[in-house]
Amino acid sequence: MARKFEKISLEQFIKDTNLKEDEYNSYDLPKRGTKYSAGYDFSLLNDVTLLPGESKKIPTGIKATMNEDEVLLIIIRSSLGTKFNIRMCNQVGVIDSDYYNNEGNEGHIMVTIKNEGNESRVFKKGERVCQGIFTKFLTVENEEEILNERTGGFGSTSREVK
Repeated sequence: MARKFEKISLEQFIKDTNLKEDEYNSYDLPKRGTKYSAGYDFSLLNDVTLLPGESKKIPTGIKATMNEDEVLLIIIRSSLGTKFNIRMCNQVGVIDSDYYNNEGNEGHIMVTIKNEGNESRVFKKGERVCQGIFTKFLTVENEEEILNERTGGFGSTSREVK
């Protein structure tokens, strides 16, 4: 399978974001900022304000396909953490290859960020807030066969079996 980013469907986009078709047509897929950057920057679909101590789940409008032995790690941009004390609530998002086009939500990547600082922070539409890094993972050779298939969306686990 090819490693790539795609937009979620228009129907899923409207459902998850409450935005309209013109916004769907205008946002970009994640991209690297420089030739040797490891991370693909994700940009905001609309303005977001975070009060001190507040957290928000933010839709990206993006899904990703990758090989079965790969994972997409979602990490806050370092400048937001160091300058403004903005954190991802789960520290690192783990997007497994079977999250793509699953029953629960097409594989729509969402991020939850929190303002750990003392001042409100306003993020503008198009601002880059997190980055995705593809990497391979290894498994142990004596693992029992796993027959479970993912059926859920954001935060789903292998406990949801099909």
